[in-house]
Amino acid sequence: MGAPRFLMEVSDAELAALAVRGDRSAFDVLVRRHSGVIRALLRRMGAQPAMADDIAQDAFVAAFQSIASYRATGSFAAWVKQIAARLYVRRWRAETRFVDLKESEAGVVEGGSADGRIDLDAALACLSKAERICVSMCSGAGFSHNEAGVLLKMPAGTVKSHVKRGLDKLRRRLEAGQTSERSRADG
Repeated sequence: MGAPRFLMEVSDAELAALAVRGDRSAFDVLVRRHSGVIRALLRRMGAQPAMADDIAQDAFVAAFQSIASYRATGSFAAWVKQIAARLYVRRWRAETRFVDLKESEAGVVEGGSADGRIDLDAALACLSKAERICVSMCSGAGFSHNEAGVLLKMPAGTVKSHVKRGLDKLRRRLEAGQTSERSRADG
C-alpha cells in the first residue's frame, strides 16, 4: 500500500514535520524521493552496490530515529547524505584500517561514453581510495575539510590535499576526454 497521493506534492520540510509527529507514510515518501541520490553518493565514495544499498537503508533508519533533529535549514537530502557518508566512513575505516594513505595511484581508464559525456563513476575509479573518499565527502556530501578530517581521522590539510589532487586528476581526465572528442569530430 503506497503513501496517500497528497503526500507526493508536499515539500520535504513538511514531510519531515509530519514524520516527527509519527506519520510513517510521510517518511516513506522522503525515502522514495531521496534513496537513489544517497545510494549514488555511496557508490561514488567507493561502496559496492549491495553495500551502498545496505548503508543507505541504515542511513534512513538513523534519519527516522533522529528526524526531530532535522531543522530544515538545508535540504533533507543533504542531511541524509551526511548521515550516510558518516556510516560509510565508519565501515570503510573498519575494513581498510588506513595504515598507508600513499597507495599506488590507479592508471587512467581509457574510453568514455559514445556521446562524449563523462562517466563520473569511471573517473572517480581512477583516483586513489583516499582521494576518492575525500572528493566524494567534500564535493558530493558537502562536508568541510575539517569535518571530513574528523570523520576520517586525518588532518584537515591532508583531506584538502587529497581533494585538490583528486579534483586535478578529474579535470585532466575531463580535458583529455574533450580533446579526444574534438579529434574524433575533426577526423
